[in-house]
Amino acid sequence: MYAKILVPLDGSDRAERILPHAEELARQMGSTLLFLQVVEPVYDLVGPEGTIIDVGRDLVEKRIEEAGEYVRRLASEFNERGLKANGLVETGPVVAAIHMVADREGVDLITMASHGRSGLARVFYGSVAIGMLNRIDRPLLLIRAEG
Repeated sequence: MYAKILVPLDGSDRAERILPHAEELARQMGSTLLFLQVVEPVYDLVGPEGTIIDVGRDLVEKRIEEAGEYVRRLASEFNERGLKANGLVETGPVVAAIHMVADREGVDLITMASHGRSGLARVFYGSVAIGMLNRIDRPLLLIRAEG
């Protein structure tokens, strides 16, 4: 039923609380897991007198490298446990990048842990889960990551 399962992660323990759920589904259905970390762009700063301070390029390249190591390590761990898994890194706005990868890779299910913010915290910090719910065109498994 779910040949490919996309697992967007941000490197946090909270986000990784989806992993046991994704692993169990992949075992039951013989699915391939695609671990994804999205690196958001860093914008240049405007300094005194309108000078542009380029802080973005080196920082983004470092984050991309770290994200690649993270998702490759996860994929390797899951491969060693007998599952099919790959790691992917994309750049851009998180929700749009997840949606684009899901389309490009022909994903059947997206699994995510929601940080469970509500009220003003959700307004100020936004929510990837809410963004996905607004754009989703395929099944989405959300768990609430407590604590």
